[in-house]
Amino acid sequence: MIRAVGFRLASVVPVLLGISVISFFLIRLVPGDVVSSILGQDYGDPELEASMREYFGLDRPVHEQFGSWFTSLIQGDLGHSMRTGRPVTEEILDRFPQTLELALAALLVSVAISIPLGVISATRRNGVLDTGSRLISLIGLSLPNFWLGILLVLVFSVHLSWLPSGGYTPFAFSWDHFKYLLLPAVTLGTSLAAVTMRMTRSALLEVLNQEYVRTARSKGLREIVVINRHALRNALIPVVTVIGIQTGALLGGTVVIEQVFSWPGLGTLVIRAISQRDYPLVQGTILFLAVFYVVVNLIVDLIYLYLDPRLRHDA
Repeated sequence: MIRAVGFRLASVVPVLLGISVISFFLIRLVPGDVVSSILGQDYGDPELEASMREYFGLDRPVHEQFGSWFTSLIQGDLGHSMRTGRPVTEEILDRFPQTLELALAALLVSVAISIPLGVISATRRNGVLDTGSRLISLIGLSLPNFWLGILLVLVFSVHLSWLPSGGYTPFAFSWDHFKYLLLPAVTLGTSLAAVTMRMTRSALLEVLNQEYVRTARSKGLREIVVINRHALRNALIPVVTVIGIQTGALLGGTVVIEQVFSWPGLGTLVIRAISQRDYPLVQGTILFLAVFYVVVNLIVDLIYLYLDPRLRHDA
């Protein structure tokens, strides 16, 4: 098992290297730079512009800029923001808890909806509950996140005045905090639940036809025991794959929702950095999200080993 984990960690290195190269050069394809962002496109003092580009190191060839940034990166330094002067790491860590909170809340909503509906749908195949569950999942897949978010704001904030339309308060176990989290979490979790529910239903239907499930039933075990102890655990392996991918993608996928609900996370940070051409902040945020995504996938692999003893034996 240790060898398997070590192999997965080693395979991460070329992935992160490729992401660092792509993120560095891709942001520079966007017209303008931080100087034009600060001074404006029509500013008419070439000497000041040249002085500022020299200060930010933008007067050097691109390969030299990359070499300097990559050398610092290897040493654990993501650089400093060109607009605020703060270390990029501090900027990211200030916003990361908010994005992580939103992602975990959306994941909790997704799992709480999708797993029970998937199990009910599979165990009552072609019944009324199955048809209703599949219809709900289809609607969840079809609705764009931003549209659903705006619709929820219109209903629960504008018309009913039950929940705030956006904003954020420091984390606390109180309704004053969770009322700001509820709408964005439900908005994100709904589309995730649709995918997970369909996967749960499909995987469980396949497992229910296996011989060991029929054997468990022939022993006289109650149906709930057969489902929970014998069928669902084996059916969860592909479901864990979907949930793991969703968890990693959630951090980067909250960008639109954070904009809709004015949630101060990494999404709003990277959008601001792109608009301001803050190269170190954009590169650092993208690389941070990539590392998190890789870590989540490694955790998913470890969960595989726990759920399936055959994989532990092979590892």
